[in-house]
Amino acid sequence: MADKKLDIVPLYEWGLFTEPRPSVVAGPCSAESEEQVMMTAKGLKELGINVFRAGIWKPRTHPGSFEGVGADGLKWMQKAKKEYGLKIATEVASERHVFECLKHGVDLVWLGARTTANPFLVQEIADALKDTDIPVLVKNPVNADLDLWVGALERLNRAGIRKLGVIHRGFSTFEKIQYRNDPQWQVAVELRSRHPELPFFVDPSHLAGCKEYICEISQRSLDLGFEGLMIESHCNPSVALSDAKQQLTPDELSDLLYNQLVVKDKDSDAPEWKENIDQLRAKIDILDENILYTLGARMKVSKQIGEYKKSNNIAILQTSRWDKVLSKVVEKGSDYGLNEKFIKAVFTAIHEASVEVQNEIISKKN
Repeated sequence: MADKKLDIVPLYEWGLFTEPRPSVVAGPCSAESEEQVMMTAKGLKELGINVFRAGIWKPRTHPGSFEGVGADGLKWMQKAKKEYGLKIATEVASERHVFECLKHGVDLVWLGARTTANPFLVQEIADALKDTDIPVLVKNPVNADLDLWVGALERLNRAGIRKLGVIHRGFSTFEKIQYRNDPQWQVAVELRSRHPELPFFVDPSHLAGCKEYICEISQRSLDLGFEGLMIESHCNPSVALSDAKQQLTPDELSDLLYNQLVVKDKDSDAPEWKENIDQLRAKIDILDENILYTLGARMKVSKQIGEYKKSNNIAILQTSRWDKVLSKVVEKGSDYGLNEKFIKAVFTAIHEASVEVQNEIISKKN
């Protein structure tokens, strides 16, 4: 069943961002001192940033780590807002955080990945924000649970929050990868497909975990057509009290935004573009139909195998056979220029569906 469309105010009616893309929220991981906040805010304002972010309360994995300066930091942000004409934004994780933000004139809040994963906290924040007009961005939960992400959005929307968007910051993983978090772009793309009305930001700082990959992740998000970026920027990252490796100086951020990134158009009215893209999409439609026909034919054979196993009292799972199949398709897939991870994902899904069908057959009483 398709998700019900959320009642959303378009991003460019929030009064915070202007076209063209990308819309940018930037600032330090944490507000550390009044001097640091003011210096960073000044540098970001000079390069055209309008929305200034800083962490006030920092949810840390281990006790004893720097957990933010608390509400005092909101006073420094309030000062930056007054002196430089910035809009200010921070993360909230409780009702108390919301009330402090409202008291200090915060213009935008976001929910962190740990908070999004907790429906009790999301509901508490939604209730605290009820009858306010403050925009809210929701980061993906720490694990790749799309329904959990959507559920958080629904809770906020039901509380009357219509200036609502999302931030993709990647997912925790036990695997050793080049980034801090696993992008799993397919989850973000699925959310965009299910809720195209949602403004979509990407957080390349937390995805990357270091400066080296911020550009490529930012470019990927723009190539996918997402509207905004939330990027951590610090006047002197080398002395930052949290996430020093992933923060850019304002000058580095300026170079990224104005010299390195290429913003792609969402569409074009050019006749040549329209004609060619329509032809290519027609080919895709035909190929998709062929894929569905082949999958249907394969599933019929799987059912026949299930019947044969049942009549001969044979177990469903044949691990050695599956290992050979997977090895073969991975090898064959490389001949067609197909990525091993992609092939494994597709054929594992096919295999699981086949096992399920055979299980239904064998479980059915004669």
